[in-house]
Amino acid sequence: MQAGKIIYLSTEIKMKKKRILSGAQPSGLLHIGNYFGMIRRMIDFQDSSDLFCFIANYHSLTSINNKEELEKNTFNAFSDLLALGLDSKRSTVWVQSHVPAVTELTWILSNFTSVGLMQRSTSYKDKVANGLSPNMGLFSYPVLMASDILAFQSDIVPVGKDQKQHLEMTRDIAIKFNNTHGEVFTIPEVDIGENNEIIFGIDGKKMSKSYNNTIPIFGNEDYIKNQIMNIITDSAGLNEPKDIDTPLFKIYSLFLDEEGKNELKDRYLTPGLKYMSVKNELYDHVMDYFSKQRALKQNYLDNPDDIFDLMDLGSKKAEIIASETLSNVKKSIGMV
Repeated sequence: MQAGKIIYLSTEIKMKKKRILSGAQPSGLLHIGNYFGMIRRMIDFQDSSDLFCFIANYHSLTSINNKEELEKNTFNAFSDLLALGLDSKRSTVWVQSHVPAVTELTWILSNFTSVGLMQRSTSYKDKVANGLSPNMGLFSYPVLMASDILAFQSDIVPVGKDQKQHLEMTRDIAIKFNNTHGEVFTIPEVDIGENNEIIFGIDGKKMSKSYNNTIPIFGNEDYIKNQIMNIITDSAGLNEPKDIDTPLFKIYSLFLDEEGKNELKDRYLTPGLKYMSVKNELYDHVMDYFSKQRALKQNYLDNPDDIFDLMDLGSKKAEIIASETLSNVKKSIGMV
C-alpha cells in the first residue's frame, strides 16, 4: 500500500483555496469526540478553504437498520453541524444519500479495489471484534469512503490518526485508476492535525457511538450528566494521588487551556481529590461550553423546514461537482 502524504496545515497552505472534505455519521447524537476530533477544525477551515462536509447516512447503515431512527439521526446530525458553526452559505453541506452519483461511483471503484486491500483494514477488524455484524457494507466501507472523497476532487481530507489507513486506501484506489485510465481523480492529501489525538470515551476506548461510550453535545441534560458520572476512574483512595492517565482527566482536559490542565494535574497529584467533584465540574464545563450551540439547535428543532431547505441547497451544490466527476469517470472507462 502506498502511504498517504501526511501534511500539517501551515500558514502557506491555509492561504490557498484548497478543497477540504470531511463527513459525520448520523448514527446517534454528535458527541464531544466528533467536535474536538473533526468539527472544530472544519469550522476553522471555512474562511481559508473551499469546505465540503456531508452527513454520511449510507455509512451509518453498517450499524442502523431502523427507518425512524435513521431519519431522526440524519436530521439531527445536519442541524447539529449548523448549530456548531458550519455555514451552509460559505461551505457546501449536504446529506450523502441526496447525491446519488457517489454510490454509482462506488460500484465502479469497487472494480479497481482488491479484496486483499479491504482485508487489511484494521478498522473493520476492530469493529467486528467489538460486536458489529461483519456484513459487506462494513467490509467495503473504505470503497464508499473513497468515492465520497474522490467524487468531489478533494485536495485535503482532515482525519484522526485512526482514519489514516482509510485515506491511504483512497489514495491507492485513485492512483490505480489514474494509472489505468488517465488523470481523472485528484489525489487527496491526508491532514492529521498537529495536536490531533484519539478522543477517549467514558470507558477508556476511543469515543464512538458504536461503543455507547460518548458524551453527547445536544439532547437530554440528565443523560449527558449520567454519562459523565459513569466515566471510569482509578481505585485510588481519597488520601492518595490520582492517576492522570485515565478517561476522566483526558476528557476534562479537552475543555482546558495549558494553565488549566496543569492546575488539574496538580489537583490529581494532591491527596484529597474527590472524583465526584471533578465529574460535577466537568458537567458544568460541557454545558457552559456548548450553551449557545444548544440554544441554536433548539431553534432548528422548532423550525424544521429551514433545515430541509438547507439540505436541498447543499445537495444541489454537491451534485454539480459529483456528476461531473462521474461523467468523466464513465467516459474514461468506455461507458458512453
